[in-house]
Amino acid sequence: MTIRDNESAAPIPVFADVDTGVDDAMALVYLFASEDADVVGIASTAGNVGVDQVCHNNLALLDLCGTHGVPVSRGADGPIASALRTAEDTHGPEGLGYAHLPSNGSTVTTYDAAEAWVRAARAHPGELVGIAVGPLTNLALAVRAEPALPTLLRRLVIMGGAFDYRGNTTAVAEWNVSVDPEAAAEVFHAWSAPGLTPPIVLGLNLTEHIALTPTLLTRLAAAAQSPTRAMSVLDDRGTRSVAANPLIRVLEDALRFYFEFHFDQGEGYLAHLHDPLAAAVALYPDLVQYRAATVDVELTGTLTRGMTIADWNGRWGRPPNALVGIGVDAGVFFDRFIDRVGPFARRLG
Repeated sequence: MTIRDNESAAPIPVFADVDTGVDDAMALVYLFASEDADVVGIASTAGNVGVDQVCHNNLALLDLCGTHGVPVSRGADGPIASALRTAEDTHGPEGLGYAHLPSNGSTVTTYDAAEAWVRAARAHPGELVGIAVGPLTNLALAVRAEPALPTLLRRLVIMGGAFDYRGNTTAVAEWNVSVDPEAAAEVFHAWSAPGLTPPIVLGLNLTEHIALTPTLLTRLAAAAQSPTRAMSVLDDRGTRSVAANPLIRVLEDALRFYFEFHFDQGEGYLAHLHDPLAAAVALYPDLVQYRAATVDVELTGTLTRGMTIADWNGRWGRPPNALVGIGVDAGVFFDRFIDRVGPFARRLG
């Protein structure tokens, strides 16, 4: 199953909910670099790092990318029903690997991230594309505040879960859902009403096919006309980027940490770009093939809490509430990513 969306000359309004670590940052950069996207708001979710660090990263990225006027909202301090766990081992102490982004004095909105979701949806009814690539805490709280939110969105893209596939946090659970499984369960329930367009759900079974390598990263630097030195597993840990371009330098410093983490996990010297795939699909959903399913989240299992279960065959007697990604051409994705972000970085600098 594929999804085709009518192309429009006008940019698509996009609202991004992120817990900005390395791949979230790359997703935001992809959106900033896309002329067909109008980022109308960013919600900061506690996840990869604490929520205040996420706010800092989002504000600093906007400044680095010369993108002004996008409101950033602070989300909840943690999950709706459990203690917060963060992932500095994966994304670095500040969420961006070895990169450090200074504060520019910008501040978050006076309203919180849940209200930001609702405001954006009401401002762009039937047009807004929502992207949720962190724990679904803010989105669940937004639906509590405005139960009609699912009817207001043009499309929702979720990066989360693992379908008939291993987890990356427990044996069966993916990180975003595992951090706040109650929120994920509420979101899937909210999109279960008849007549709603199911969210596109990109799980590890799909996103782990989007594996960035040092060769691809060198292609990105070349597209930015910023010569660099190709990363290697033989490099000293923490070797810093020599790229002159400020955005390429930050991305390389962030990604080196991410490469090292994946290598230590036995996955190779690479980086899975889970969240940038969601950003690309938000704009062009036919980039991915899908299968409709009814999805729910296990909340009580001793070994399976946070597991996403897909009822592919209607055994529960409930209508589908998700379009689960099952196929993607990684080459097409990377060509598009490099074609957008490389020239964007060159214009910055």
